[in-house]
Amino acid sequence: MLTHIGTNAIETERLVLRRFEYTDDDAMLRNWIADEKIQSLYSEPVYTTKAEVKELLDKYISSYEKKDYYRWAIIEKNANECIGQIAYFLVDSKNHFAEIEYCVGADFQCRGYATEAAQAVIAYGFNNINLHKVQICTKTINKASKRVIEKCGFTYEGTLRDFFYMNGAYVGRLYFSMLRSEYESN
Repeated sequence: MLTHIGTNAIETERLVLRRFEYTDDDAMLRNWIADEKIQSLYSEPVYTTKAEVKELLDKYISSYEKKDYYRWAIIEKNANECIGQIAYFLVDSKNHFAEIEYCVGADFQCRGYATEAAQAVIAYGFNNINLHKVQICTKTINKASKRVIEKCGFTYEGTLRDFFYMNGAYVGRLYFSMLRSEYESN
């Protein structure tokens, strides 16, 4: 049985993962949410105005009332600003698993931030929520995300071929997972 505790702050060596706040809007626009390439890699729309971001933040912030809602702003400690987001966007209480999504702004990529955030959220899921399985997917074209997934120790499960249609071409979806027993043995 899962122990739903909601989105609580998590601190890592270089990051603070915390609930989104309305004051994150400028950093979100500057660092990732207005970037078409970043947003398309995890199938999210581009937000270009403060009004659009406020509407999204309304949705995020009001959802924190639910104990089975898990979405964190990724705050880089040195800059003290939102550089991306990470979430258990799919939580299956009946089957005891959840699926992670994340993004980090282009200026903050290739520094290990996504891996650090993902490892913290994986630990939160197994240690605090009592998940049996954490899964994660990425597009076949997203090589950086695939590296993050591999560094976190996920097991490849398979590919859904031609799952997405992007820019006139089909793109596959790679599935990975980690079981509690695998997490505990690392």
